[in-house]
Amino acid sequence: MRIPIKYTIIKTLAATFLLASASCRPSAPYRHAEGAIWNTVYHMTFDGDESLADSIRPVLERVGRSLSVFDPESLVSRLNASDSCKADSMLKDIYSLSARIHRQSGGMFDPTLSPLITAWGFGKGHKPTADTLRIDSLLALTGMGHTYIKDDVIHKDNRSISFNFSAIAKGYGCDAAAEMLKRNGVENFLVEIGGEIRCSGVNSKGRKWNISIDRPLKDLHGTRHASQEVITVSGCGVATSGNYRNFHNGTDGHSFGHTIDPFTGRPAKTDILSATVVAPTAAEADAYATACMAMGAGKAKEMLNRLDLPALLILEDFSTWASPEFKNLTEK
Repeated sequence: MRIPIKYTIIKTLAATFLLASASCRPSAPYRHAEGAIWNTVYHMTFDGDESLADSIRPVLERVGRSLSVFDPESLVSRLNASDSCKADSMLKDIYSLSARIHRQSGGMFDPTLSPLITAWGFGKGHKPTADTLRIDSLLALTGMGHTYIKDDVIHKDNRSISFNFSAIAKGYGCDAAAEMLKRNGVENFLVEIGGEIRCSGVNSKGRKWNISIDRPLKDLHGTRHASQEVITVSGCGVATSGNYRNFHNGTDGHSFGHTIDPFTGRPAKTDILSATVVAPTAAEADAYATACMAMGAGKAKEMLNRLDLPALLILEDFSTWASPEFKNLTEK
């Protein structure tokens, strides 16, 4: 799946991971795998007897063949070019998950914003071409409510509606790799793709995985980064979304971020610098973090509390808000 570098950072303020290299069980050493995929990189650390190199690439490539809008032969590209399409298991999963989070977020997570993402210069072409009249006409061609799935076939009310799952696809890729590892008997692993993470079991020291959450700091030299928090987790997905790395400068001298408000069709005016969410899967964490960025701190806090999701919001004044569930994960 060819996702441009700027777009891969759509929701990925870098959430990096701290890994120990030594194995605590000589009979099953912790192995490392890394490579390039979808114009970003992946890293995997897992406890297993085999390298599984011949399984890692195929499962990620299968995700791309199903969900990549940058592959003209992918299943989602075929759906975008028609008024309906029979979904494979991956497209069905990602559509159903997106529809659920669309409802839970009050419509703020919406994978049908593809023409607006492109118009604002964050999709194909990477050059802002937006104007008021054009955005208003494109907005009429968006909305999950204008799509539905029946008997594994995804339907669109208007043929011109198009899907872009890039705000959830890297997380879904982490989950697909995690399921492959489980099928091969691996219980202890950490999978990271472009900053999105799925982990299970323990690291090589026999402890839960430590995840460092990035904190942006501004000084005379621009934006730099330090660790805001280190959380200790297992059996979950972690994703961070932020605007400060992926933005364009407008002709009026003001910058605008990549997160699009699905109701206005314009870059969201948000008081959140970054949102980190911990969820049962990386795909869910990915989507919820994007929704937080689109809705702003007030509504984000309400949604996160309602769903009991561990989350950390770094606000525009660099203050932070953490849900009670997130505080339970922070390093003591």
